[in-house]
Amino acid sequence: MNRLVFATHNEGKLKEMNVMLQDLGVEVVSAKEAGVHEEPEENGSTFAQNALIKARFVAARTGEWAVADDSGVTIEALGGWPGIYSGRWIGDGGYEEIVNGTLEKMKAIPPGKRTAVFYSVAALVSPEAHEWTFEGTIEGEIVESPRGVPRPKLVYDVLFQPLGHDRTFAQMTDEEKNTLSHRGRAFQRLKEFLKQGGLSTP
Repeated sequence: MNRLVFATHNEGKLKEMNVMLQDLGVEVVSAKEAGVHEEPEENGSTFAQNALIKARFVAARTGEWAVADDSGVTIEALGGWPGIYSGRWIGDGGYEEIVNGTLEKMKAIPPGKRTAVFYSVAALVSPEAHEWTFEGTIEGEIVESPRGVPRPKLVYDVLFQPLGHDRTFAQMTDEEKNTLSHRGRAFQRLKEFLKQGGLSTP
């Protein structure tokens, strides 16, 4: 087995996944490249449930190994929002709507009170419907204005500054971000599983 279908239409996520797994000799293609143009309804109540919904959907339609992730940011001062709704809680989920809307909701919250946690769960599903999940988290804060160059559809990169760092994800290189990020940590656990022969599991 030398191919994984990533249940995403997000070019930024696909690029991160390919960078992360490039030394394993596994080709990572998007759902669209594998012939899947529909998307399932993400009606889970957790990141893990939504990731599994997407991976199951693609695995069932392609008959191939499928991987998906569900990620989001929880902001303490907003009662844990947006969480699983991170991509669709403001407007149509576009860059300007989410960035400006998030900053507007937090305009009265001072530095030191803007703590946030990014979560990511990667789900792997085999053609025989075996399932695994891998979680990654990172603590940080929401900065007071966007900084850095945004990556495609990775809106919060310009707002999230990891704890102990003075730059947002958007101010870091792909390599720097992947060693720190919630998604990078979840994918790293997935990668270790694959290294240990996960793809040959019957």
